[in-house]
Amino acid sequence: MFYFPLRTLLFQLDPETAHNWTLGLLRATPPLALSALFGRCVPSQPRRVMGLDFPHPIGLAAGLDKNGECIRAWEALGFGFIEIGTVTPRAQPGNPKPRMFRLPLAQALINRLGFNNKGVDYLIEQVRRSGFKGVLGINIGKNADTPAERAIDDYLIGLRKVYPWASYVTVNISSPNTPGLRDLQYGAALEQLLATLQAERQRLCDTHGRYVPLAIKIAPDLADADLPMVGQALRRHGMDAVIATNTTFSRAGVEGMPHAGETGGLSGAPLRERSTAVVRRLADILAGEIPIIAVGGILSGADAAAKIEAGASLVQLYTGFIYRGPDLIREAVLALR
Repeated sequence: MFYFPLRTLLFQLDPETAHNWTLGLLRATPPLALSALFGRCVPSQPRRVMGLDFPHPIGLAAGLDKNGECIRAWEALGFGFIEIGTVTPRAQPGNPKPRMFRLPLAQALINRLGFNNKGVDYLIEQVRRSGFKGVLGINIGKNADTPAERAIDDYLIGLRKVYPWASYVTVNISSPNTPGLRDLQYGAALEQLLATLQAERQRLCDTHGRYVPLAIKIAPDLADADLPMVGQALRRHGMDAVIATNTTFSRAGVEGMPHAGETGGLSGAPLRERSTAVVRRLADILAGEIPIIAVGGILSGADAAAKIEAGASLVQLYTGFIYRGPDLIREAVLALR
């Protein structure tokens, strides 16, 4: 009820200014006030996935809170789990502005942010200060100036630093806005990355005395013929989940609209069908051995239900949350009953 007047105001601003203003508002508002204003009572619908207990299966996708500055606010708004990041070993400014664009006629966004963030040490301090006790995913990536052949080094740095603080760690190899990153989804590069991460995770598990699941986030633009190879690699190297999907290079469904020609990843309603198709295909390939976290084009409870019906265990919101607000969380949970 309160969100739509706020959205009208925010949509008068350019998207990145609106995003930053919203994060500032969330930081400044006590969680109890946020819950009273926006966080309608979200029913419990417990799920156990990756060995973790989720109060319900609707979570926040990575990208909205790259630095982990609003963790308790997302909790107050009703999310069942929260994923922060993508965070890189060192702070970086990201790509030149403007780098976010709304396509309201399609309920979509295009971004080419480029992993802008304050660095992993800053994020860890935010997590520590939050005192959050729920399920927290931390999404890690590589710095833009790290050569492709050294990408694994950045992921190892990120994994080592966030391991004590994360409920699970997501390895982002599918952003379209870091040159060469998506090459890590294929062949020998994928095999080497997963093998290295699994070995390091085992070492960290022994050191810290706790097992932290690893999830791999993939692109919707992978060819159908490549998905079995990805699934086999995830199985072979003991990954705990796959997140499907990131944003897309495709402009299907937005042709001719203002900003449709901007470079970057497209998210929102136009991504819905392709993302769901990837979830369905992965579900067939993985046959229940590895859970799927679905994200992409969820703007209604029915959209969330379609992801679960396609084979997902959990669902994440990003663009749909921007267009629909906190009511979408409750609507999605109710649709899964």
